[in-house]
Amino acid sequence: MKKPKPDFAHLLGVGLDHQDGHKRITKGEQFTLVGGSRETHERMTETVVKTFEDLKHRGKDLREVEPKELGDILQKNTPRE
Repeated sequence: MKKPKPDFAHLLGVGLDHQDGHKRITKGEQFTLVGGSRETHERMTETVVKTFEDLKHRGKDLREVEPKELGDILQKNTPRE
């Protein structure tokens, strides 16, 4: 039996390495990114944008994707240093 879709799904990314006093916040329909150094915030943003592109390409919504699959997609889309 298929699990019902939750009514709401949202990704939250938190960067903890900021030291320059800037408050960085990026919001999307299904995600919020807060904090981090400029570099970290840019990496989080790139990761989330690519992840949602992947989900769209797969024909899935954030509410439909299994946690394991989402983790794999996020890991695949995280820029390497």
